[in-house]
Amino acid sequence: MSTPKDRPGAVRKNKKGPTKGSGGKGRKSLEGRGPTPKAEDRPYHKAYRSKQLAERSQAKRPTTRRPRVNAEMVTGRNSVVEALRAGIPAKALHIAVRIDVDDRVRESLKLAAEQGIPVMEASRVELDRMTDDAIHQGLALQVPPYEYQDAVELTSKVARDYEKGYERNLPLFLALDGITDPRNLGAIIRSASAFSAQAVIVPERRSVGVTASAWKTSAGAAVRVPVAKASNLTSALKEMKAAGIFVIGLDAGGDVELPNLELATEPLCIVIGSEGKGLSRLVRETCDAIVSIPISSAMESLNASMAAGIALYEVARRRQDAGQ
Repeated sequence: MSTPKDRPGAVRKNKKGPTKGSGGKGRKSLEGRGPTPKAEDRPYHKAYRSKQLAERSQAKRPTTRRPRVNAEMVTGRNSVVEALRAGIPAKALHIAVRIDVDDRVRESLKLAAEQGIPVMEASRVELDRMTDDAIHQGLALQVPPYEYQDAVELTSKVARDYEKGYERNLPLFLALDGITDPRNLGAIIRSASAFSAQAVIVPERRSVGVTASAWKTSAGAAVRVPVAKASNLTSALKEMKAAGIFVIGLDAGGDVELPNLELATEPLCIVIGSEGKGLSRLVRETCDAIVSIPISSAMESLNASMAAGIALYEVARRRQDAGQ
């Protein structure tokens, strides 16, 4: 009898077939290696080499854009020349390339040179960026952050100096309660300078600070009249009262009219409230008197800076009449 090996064309199968429990080898072989990477991410591809060269070239290339100036900027020819005349501390004077030179520009450059302030040329586009698109007329003065004095220390020192005869003018201060417009602050500082007030006091929270806009509106008066900060305005007012300074608040519904204010000839702090909310409750309760400015019934209220100017004028008039 012949066997399969003896028959022509017979195939002998010696390989065993698949068995149970193969460990999933067949399934794993079907999963593959995932999606094909991008050409630029494959190290053996020419696109990868091109990407590496481009990244190295970009890293070596110097940037042509200057970093944004992190400071307050006084802008406009009139404002800049007034600030320089007043001796406002400045870090740099930025001037546009190919600026149309007039007397204000010439004086600004002269004052900057005399005060040792660096002058830096910039394109119009760069000046727009540095000043947040303000109207700069080709001139911008970079002003460092304002250094505030402590309200309690400053007012107490002025009161002591007056008692000892070191301070000639009777103590007079302005305190701002809830005023947030820097232009109001600048105008109030200007009025304070005009009527010989020794300081303007602002709270540490929810209040305006000395910004470039305030510098500009004060027309340089911020150099002559210090702005002091109080961590808590009510507490600062109580400290002032303990130092012998009377505190009055301006309000349309006050019990005393400004022309009848007898406290005008005493050491005094005038508190100005915001136009909308007026004086806060705690500040009102701290005041020795609430004073109103007589105005026409058709006008509901006055601008904060205007009210401050009127009050300061009346106090100065009363003191002059009393020979103080």
